[in-house]
Parts: sequence; C-alpha cells; structure tokens
Amino acid sequence: MMATAFDRVASSYHTLWSGTPAGGMQRQAVCRLIEPLFTAGSRVLDIGCGTGDDALVLQGRGVHVTGIDSSPEMVVTARERGVDASVRHAEDLSHLHGSFDGVLSNFGALNCVHDLRSMREPLARLIRPDGWLAICLMGRVCVWESIWYLVRRDLARATRRWRGEASSSLASRVYYPTVANVRQAFAPDFTLHSWHGIGLAVPPSYVTGFSAASIRRFANLDRRIASLPLLRAFSDHRLLLFRKAPLC
Repeated sequence: MMATAFDRVASSYHTLWSGTPAGGMQRQAVCRLIEPLFTAGSRVLDIGCGTGDDALVLQGRGVHVTGIDSSPEMVVTARERGVDASVRHAEDLSHLHGSFDGVLSNFGALNCVHDLRSMREPLARLIRPDGWLAICLMGRVCVWESIWYLVRRDLARATRRWRGEASSSLASRVYYPTVANVRQAFAPDFTLHSWHGIGLAVPPSYVTGFSAASIRRFANLDRRIASLPLLRAFSDHRLLLFRKAPLC
C-alpha cells in the first residue's frame, strides 16, 4: 500500500519536494555534511533512493551508488536518470549481497520502518568495518510544523509527531524515533559519531509565502545554528552519522 502511494507521487516528487526552494536547501545541507564521508571510488547503498536525487549528486563526485526503493515508479524514474536502482523494501536487506563503504537513507525513508533494530544485523553485514551509516529522519518535534498548524488552529497536525507515531497520506503509519532510540537500535555494531539538524531555520516544503531569497537566508542561518545542541532537536529532520565498528 505504501509503495502504491509513493507511485502516485513519483511524477510530481520533484515539484512537491526536491524542486522547491526549501526542499532543495534541505537536500543541499545533507549533501554538504555527507560529502567528506563518501569520496570518489566509494560504494554506497542508497536506501529509499526515490527518484535518484541523492544518488545523482554522489555519482557526480565519482561515488558508485546502488539504490533501492519500495516504489516501482520511483525506481523507474531513477533508472531513467542513470541510477542503478531496484525495487526492494528497506526492511528487506537480508537477501542483498555486496560490500559497501557506506549507506545513506535520506529524508524519512526509515521513518516508515517500525522496528529499526531489525535492520542492524543486515546493515552490519553490508557495511565494511569503519564504514559510514548516514540516516536522515523526520524529527519528533519540528518547530516550523507546530507553529504553522497552530496558527491555523489545527492542533492535531501541530502535535502529530510528538507521540512518536502518526498516520500519513503516503504510509499507513509513520514513526518518529528519538535520537536515543536510533542509537540504541544500531548498537553495538554502529557508534553515533554526530548528529545535525536539517531544516531548523529552513521550513518544510509545504510552508509557503517565503521567497527563494528568504529561503537562502534561512539556509545560511542553518549553517551556523542547525547543529547546535538543543536547537538541532527542533529541526524538520535530523541527520545521524554512525560509524561501523572496526575489526578487532
């Protein structure tokens, strides 16, 4: 059912998200932070690759990317754009083979996974020792979202993330784990190296009324404050950078 929902928005995904000033700036923030992790010649698995936006950025830097996504239509678009992508659910990594220098899952793909602990073992098998796991998840508290909907007297949407679980138009259930939840899910095979707010000053793409110039100013502010302790917890997304344990 979730794949069908994403199939319906595959053709308009760029217009709804990546092509918006806010979506573009949030994606640029993630790319800037992962750029030192995945260098030319690296092999990276992109979980929830969508239409291939992140894969194309990485490929442009000489990174070899393998993408998977649960939506066949998203995969078709990614392939048409030159991405080595296939249809596979994020939870179904047990039959995937290979060795990767790192894994990326961007912009909430893993928010649809109920139990992140189930992914620890297959990811530990796929990622080489000292490799990276970069996960960008929707946060439990997004100050922009809460203010946006409170002003519109929509309390349900303003607080929908706070409970840690909610329904969505694109997935039957969406989960909002805390940073501590995610850290525990991937221990002891992975150690949390750092985490950063994505979209603290830059709003979610559905927040309208700001010019592209204003969004750029917000993005410049995010460069300075979105990774600060306390403040980062109020971002639209959180980027968690894990390191795979080295060989003993």
